[in-house]
Order: sequence, then structure tokens, then C-alpha cells
Amino acid sequence: MHELATTARRLVRPGHGILAADESIGTMSKRLEAAGVPASEQVRRDYRELLLTTPRLSTWVSGMILCDETLRQSLADGTPFVVAAREREIELGIKVDTGTVPLPFSGGGVVTQGLDGLGGRLAEYREMGATFAKWRAVLEVSRATKRIVKANAHALARYAALCQEAGLVPIVEPEVLMTGRHEIEVCQAVTHKVLGEVFDQLDLLGVDPAGIVLKPNMVVAGDACPVPSPPEEVARRTLKVLRAQLPSAVPGVAFLSGGQSNAQACANLAAVNRLAGEDQAAPWALTFSFGRALVDDALRTWRGNPNAVTGAQNRLAENCARAAAAAARRAVVGAHA
Repeated sequence: MHELATTARRLVRPGHGILAADESIGTMSKRLEAAGVPASEQVRRDYRELLLTTPRLSTWVSGMILCDETLRQSLADGTPFVVAAREREIELGIKVDTGTVPLPFSGGGVVTQGLDGLGGRLAEYREMGATFAKWRAVLEVSRATKRIVKANAHALARYAALCQEAGLVPIVEPEVLMTGRHEIEVCQAVTHKVLGEVFDQLDLLGVDPAGIVLKPNMVVAGDACPVPSPPEEVARRTLKVLRAQLPSAVPGVAFLSGGQSNAQACANLAAVNRLAGEDQAAPWALTFSFGRALVDDALRTWRGNPNAVTGAQNRLAENCARAAAAAARRAVVGAHA
């Protein structure tokens, strides 16, 4: 497990986070078409190449999550994505879940699938050069019943155990969705319950917490809630949940953006790190694993135009730099304490 712990620590090292570019073929195609770009395998490859080849990306990004299609592709010059990432000192991860399906007798809840044959797929991805993997559980605040939470936590734990057995660091992603009108207190209670069950299941299946990275939501109010959540309150409530539920052996927490804008997600992440630095009660690295909050501006700038690649990469770099600064805030505070 020593190698896994080393990789996990490298992924969450100070001032660095993880770029999530792992949308499925269907999801990525819809986002391209929404931006006015006809979707195809070639266009999806061009878009992911734009992201990976952004100058100085490794200054802010330690790892990049891809889907199966992209992991098997090459850049325009023939260099495989895996090799191109290694040359840029960026770890490559792979999304291995296959989406959600309705959970029987749950009143409309869902559970993430993809465990069938996963051991063999993980071994192949490891052989190809991936060093970590990702599995996302999706939990609605209004449907976070004991049955739904336990089913998703158990699937996450089985995935994580298979990853560690195959020599890959599992990114454990239990996302409490911010969709809805619920207030921040409700999100806090549900997130507390979900993380508690996740770590109970991880422990039950023998997963080494030193060889994982947790990718949770921040504790925020619903996106339709009329009462906004200031960053200081997000930080206080988020850290309270983490302190209650996370083992100290976990190397780091890479928060998902969950539909927040880059500015909002980074403001909240900076506040979390400021508060953690002030009381020294959070032993984990606190960083980011954002998707849309990093790449949406680049996609809107690019829109499939080869002449707009540089402009799109500049937008991505700006967003990554802002997120990395928020992730490094605790080190800055500590240096002046």
C-alpha cells in the first residue's frame, strides 16, 4: 500500500488539484453541441487535447481524470494521452463507473453501477498507465434515505477495494447534490450522514484510508435556496463534518464544484483552507477536483475553432491558477502565523 499512499499524497500536494475531464461520450457530446460544436470522436479528442496541452498546466494540476475513450486516444501528433500526461508530470486517472440506475424500493433513488467486471478493467487501465480511478455516487438531499445512502456507500467501498487491489488510488466521490431549495443546515446533516456511512463501508471492506482521496461536495445551500451561503459559513460547516467523519490517515480531500462557478467554488475553498489553517484541526490536504468550474470558460471560448485554442487555454489556466491559489491558502496562512 505504500505506493498507493505516495500517489495519493502526490495528487493532493500543496497548491495542486485534479482536473476532471471524464465526461462520458454522451455527456461530452451534449456539452459540445450546447456550445455550438458538432460532436464526434475527433472533436472530443481535440477538446481533451486542448486541456492537457495547456502550457504550465502541471503548475496547478497534479492529475487529470479521463474517460475510457480518451485514455485510449492520442494527440494530433500521435503521442498517446498517457505518454503526453507523463511527459507533463500529470497523473492520469480513469472514470470507471457506468452511471446510475434506479434503486428498487427506494422511491426514485438511484445507485451507481459498474462493478461487474471491474477488476479486469482496472488491471487493464493500470497496465495502460493510469495511476488512479474515480467512481461517483449521486445523492439527492430529498432522497437520502438509509437504504439509498447505504447502497451507494457499499458500491463505493467495493470499487475502492478493487482499485487498491489493482494498484490504483481510488477517488471516492459521494456527491450530495446542491440541486434544490434546501438550506445549508440540511446539506450539512445529509453530508454528515453520507460520509459516516461511506467510511463505515470502506473500513468494513478493508480499504486503506491512507491510499484514497476523498472527493466530496462542500456543505452549501441548494442552488435554488433564497438564503445565500457566505464562504465563511460554508467553511465552518464543511470542516465540522470532515472532522466528525474522516480518519486522520486520509491524505487529502479534493472537493468537487457541484455546479458552482469557478469564482464561487474557489472562494469557498479558500475559506475552508483559511479556517483550517487558523485552528490546525484538519490534518488533511484540502484541494480541488473541479470539472465544469475549470473548463466551461475554455469550452465557450474554443467552440471548435482551431484559431481559438490559445485563448481557450488561457481561460483554463486562469481558472486553474485561481483554484490552486485557494488550495494553497492554508500554507500561506501557516507561513505567517
